[in-house]
Amino acid sequence: MAVHFDKSRMKQVRETHDKWFEGRLNRPLLSITLYDAHPSEKPFENPLTQANCADFTRSPEEVIELIDRQLSTCEFIGDGFPLVDFTGYGPGVLAAFCGGKADNSTGRVWFFPPDGNEEKALSEIYAEYDPIHPWAERIKAIYKAGLERWDGCVMMGMPDLGGVLDVAASLVGSERLLYALIDEPEEIFRLISEIERAWYAAYSDFAAVLSPQDGYTDWSGLLSSIPSYIIQCDFSYMISPEMFSEFVLPTLRRDTERLGHTIYHLDGVGQLPHLDAILSLEKLHAVQWVYGAGKPSARHWLDVYRHITESGKGIMVIDSVAEFLSVLNALHGSPYSRLWFSVNDRRAAEELLTVR
Repeated sequence: MAVHFDKSRMKQVRETHDKWFEGRLNRPLLSITLYDAHPSEKPFENPLTQANCADFTRSPEEVIELIDRQLSTCEFIGDGFPLVDFTGYGPGVLAAFCGGKADNSTGRVWFFPPDGNEEKALSEIYAEYDPIHPWAERIKAIYKAGLERWDGCVMMGMPDLGGVLDVAASLVGSERLLYALIDEPEEIFRLISEIERAWYAAYSDFAAVLSPQDGYTDWSGLLSSIPSYIIQCDFSYMISPEMFSEFVLPTLRRDTERLGHTIYHLDGVGQLPHLDAILSLEKLHAVQWVYGAGKPSARHWLDVYRHITESGKGIMVIDSVAEFLSVLNALHGSPYSRLWFSVNDRRAAEELLTVR
């Protein structure tokens, strides 16, 4: 079997995603991947999950073979494309690349301060990217095997490096970081600067390996012809808008100025107090609004969606097709074409394609 996609189609999809980022697409972006469109004989085993990411018993080529078998059963419609997701190494994996401890014994990856950091003064804690960290080396080896196998017909994503303060929390501990924002702000600014350098060192290291695939993507599922990323700061849930503006917003601004295309991962109602600050980022292209488990569905957040679209940013809507269509209809007359939705259900896909 083979992945049902080719480089000319990838080029077309990449150009469409670029247009969406830049507000030049006159319709919503609809990424559709239908699984088991061509059923395989054996069940698929995902070799890149948080539960098995530390298992190196398979060679990179064997990992790619397993993924290829799944992708070969898929059909990619609309603005969808074959994507290999590397979030299996955990959210904020840069912490591990900078010396933090990674633990996936629960089946989920968690990051903790390196041994001894609890006793160190903040001034003694540093962050530097290690390009030969076992997980970094493993990811790059899988990239190389994928490039050999697919030659740009499948896009491999960046790992989830994490937000700068998210990584800082993993290296020093969340509670200690909260106190340090008040008691030792200069040390926090110094650590932020080091983590930023480490972040871009890691990004550049992975991007250099991936350059032959001629495109950039990540766990957002967006595709770009120029360097891009879904930026974030989940730690900001715990801080005031004043602290956000002081410690987080400058890092996000530098991200939007350095990366060609960016989307912000707005995770949870606790981040809504920071929305105006986020929307003030002139070069930010879009927002992914995740209201969280137990909260009302998408149609109940129309004020948030309107606020984002009226600022000129795109939006990823995360919910059912019915909810997406409710948002779409409610925003008609606003820049509704800046919406983006992804789906993997055939009946839903048929309904979605009527809005193209």
